[in-house]
Parts: sequence; structure tokens; C-alpha cells
Amino acid sequence: MAKALTVCTTRGCPNLTAGGRCDTCKAKAEKKRGTASQRGYGSRHRSRFRRGVLRRDPVCVLCGKARSVHADHYPLDRRELEERGLDPDDPKYGRGLCGPCHSSETARLQPGGWNNRS
Repeated sequence: MAKALTVCTTRGCPNLTAGGRCDTCKAKAEKKRGTASQRGYGSRHRSRFRRGVLRRDPVCVLCGKARSVHADHYPLDRRELEERGLDPDDPKYGRGLCGPCHSSETARLQPGGWNNRS
């Protein structure tokens, strides 16, 4: 049996979708979000922050079992660090997480994603 269609979760959009945002709203949100480099995740981030965090935390700091593959800003996110005049590429503001822990933390701490934040 086919899944029932629902209204897009973007406020004011009447389009029907199988769940979440419609394709048009997804594309608009992704364009507004910008590239990784535009969001501050360029070569300096990769060479300094990510490398430093993963070197320090080779095993996920949450589950303690899996290899860390994500350098997660914590306890403040990149925007909060910048707003406070702190260096968001300093590894001391990050933690190493495995894929599943990173996904669950992002869903818990950033409900709705970055585009819903003002």
C-alpha cells in the first residue's frame, strides 16, 4: 500500500509530499544554505579543526566503541563560537563522533536543521 501524501513541512507551502519538505522547498533550502566553504568549512577547517579533533578523539566520545569520523563543534556550534569572537577552527571546541552518534546528536540539538535558525 502506498504511503499517504502530506502537506510540505515548510510553513505556507501547499505542495504534497511523501514526508517532510517537498522537492521545491528542499532545493530552495539547500541553495540558501550555501556550500560547505561558504558556511566556514573550508580548507582551514579541515586541516586544523577536523584533523586536530580526530587525532585527539580517535574513538567516539559518546559511545566509546566506534571510530570517530566526524569532528563536531561542542558544546557551542560554529555560529555561537563566531558570535562570541572565539576561533571556531580551534580543536578545543570540538569532539570526535562516529556516524550514528553524530546523526542522533544533530537531530537532537538542531531540530529542523540549520535553515530553521535565524
